[in-house]
Amino acid sequence: MRRVVCGVAYSVLPGYRPLELDVHLPEDVTAPLPVVVEVHGGGWLRGSRGEFIPGLTDDETFGRITNAGFAVVAPSYRLSGEAHFPAQLDDLRAALGWVSESGGEHGLDPGRVVLWGSSAGGTIAALVALDSPSPVRGVVDWFGPSDLVAMAEHTRARGAEEPGGSREDRWLGGWVLDRLDLARAASPVHAVRAGAPPFHLAHGANDDDVPPSQTIAFADALASAGVAVDVQLERGAAHLWRGASPDRIAALFDAAILFAQSVVGEH
Repeated sequence: MRRVVCGVAYSVLPGYRPLELDVHLPEDVTAPLPVVVEVHGGGWLRGSRGEFIPGLTDDETFGRITNAGFAVVAPSYRLSGEAHFPAQLDDLRAALGWVSESGGEHGLDPGRVVLWGSSAGGTIAALVALDSPSPVRGVVDWFGPSDLVAMAEHTRARGAEEPGGSREDRWLGGWVLDRLDLARAASPVHAVRAGAPPFHLAHGANDDDVPPSQTIAFADALASAGVAVDVQLERGAAHLWRGASPDRIAALFDAAILFAQSVVGEH
């Protein structure tokens, strides 16, 4: 069982809608809880803090994590139609600031925080965690783009979008291949540093929206920098775990939760 505190304002920026977050809690909170900050996907242009993975229920996602003894903080952030990179990173940092300053009122332990992002949310989570110093203990990055230049080349090869029209283009405010410096700044593979927190990466082996090579390259960069990283490629799964059986999706969640438990440790 879990309970949810909805619509907590965590950031009010002039000219923008107030940004809110939801707090998912186990039914019984008996001690300061470790925290998963869940960063939703949607190509930076859509998505909602209320949907962890399209097609999966709250009980299969948020509930599975709270059942493991975590609180889940799910923030909204500005989408690319509202603001371009790096605004989304600033929003996640503000959400982490709320956990630090106000999370104790909800029984949260701000010293034991894991970021968990899917797709575009994985990119945002990875970039914030790679800041120096990072306030988080670890990162779960599910099928997040790690190299925007390689993504632009992949999109062009597929003939999927006109220049300037891809998700990555819209995030940067123009064609990625005309903004190489900015694209690299928005690419976790180029932000890797020694001393970063550990990462758990998982990706569908049949993902054609975000190729698994994005995760493999990121994992190689992390390992080369001495950052602890484990990688799981799910056979038969496409983007958003499409094609994976319910049992396999449950196993993917369990592996990520086990990683989160290992990095937050005991209170």
